[in-house]
Amino acid sequence: MRAIEVCRTAALGGHVESCSQCDHTRISYNSCRNRHCPKCQNRERAQWLESRKAEVLPVEYFHVVFTLPEELARIAFYNKEVVYGILFRAAAETLLTIARDPQHLGGEIGFFAMLHTWGQNLLHHPHLHCVVPGGGLAPDSQRWISCRPGFFLPVRVLSRLFRRLFLQALEQAFRQDQLQFHGELEQLRDAARFTAYLAPLRQTEWVVYAKPPFGGPPQVLEYLGRYTHRVAISNQRIVAVEQDQVTFQWKDYRHQHQHKSRRMTVTAEEFIRRFLIHTLPPGFQRIRHFGFLANRFRKHKLALCRQLLATPVQQLLPSPAQCLPLLAVLTTPTPRACPQCGAALLRRLLPAYRWPAVPPPDSS
Repeated sequence: MRAIEVCRTAALGGHVESCSQCDHTRISYNSCRNRHCPKCQNRERAQWLESRKAEVLPVEYFHVVFTLPEELARIAFYNKEVVYGILFRAAAETLLTIARDPQHLGGEIGFFAMLHTWGQNLLHHPHLHCVVPGGGLAPDSQRWISCRPGFFLPVRVLSRLFRRLFLQALEQAFRQDQLQFHGELEQLRDAARFTAYLAPLRQTEWVVYAKPPFGGPPQVLEYLGRYTHRVAISNQRIVAVEQDQVTFQWKDYRHQHQHKSRRMTVTAEEFIRRFLIHTLPPGFQRIRHFGFLANRFRKHKLALCRQLLATPVQQLLPSPAQCLPLLAVLTTPTPRACPQCGAALLRRLLPAYRWPAVPPPDSS
């Protein structure tokens, strides 16, 4: 919270830009570079997209979402690192297992998953977005197996395996004393009550759904540009901040045909509380790769996929014109023309970056 508070203020220092022709100068303050800050993700997003654009394949891509039931979201609230880790592993094993089954695809798939923990109303809603190429490598790695057009894997089969794998891993974490219970969940410290709490979840249908498939690589990159490196809410959704209240836009997806943008007003304290719910544990990786896109296999198996798809590498990549709008934010600052004379570029005179040794003064 402190990082976001002092982002792009004098507390973090800054640099001075000076025109080489006239006497115009401009002061720019440094950003906090915190991954939860809504203003500091453009550079990281551009770098990540630059790496991903060389990995897309000329096949249909699918978007599969795994959502935790509300009862388990409550446990995750107090055990973020443990439960979010189980969510990644259970979802990944589900997709890999069902895809290997000869009754379904019968091949090894590759995909990456992104963790989101919020709903439109900023309340706790952990779910995993998986972006999956529509096919995989045959068991002998001698051919590419394509899925049926417009259909990847049966969601009901995915849902039930995901449910079983997740509950097994959660019970194991409980037996190993890796879970903490507070507040209304404190009674779950007792093994019998914990088992009884999970019992109804074994019978309910868990929400796993596949969105309509993407088109080619440009559409995949467009999606990634919107969804990666997101935080709980962007500045654009905040409508007003006045009289210790915050008004923001949101959409209610619980009711069909009622997805129109609405407005919600909460106290400033409640808004900050909801935002901070989605702070991840230090060092926690919220984007992970699996299957033939896993880090240890990616280079070799992507080359094999391209070979089996019999398409030159140049044709697998989106054109520069398609990528340019998504990668407009480069990793190095672009020289800017002097706003006063327009005849020269601004030069950076003081590039030093610093983090204050003491907390900034209270501005409340």
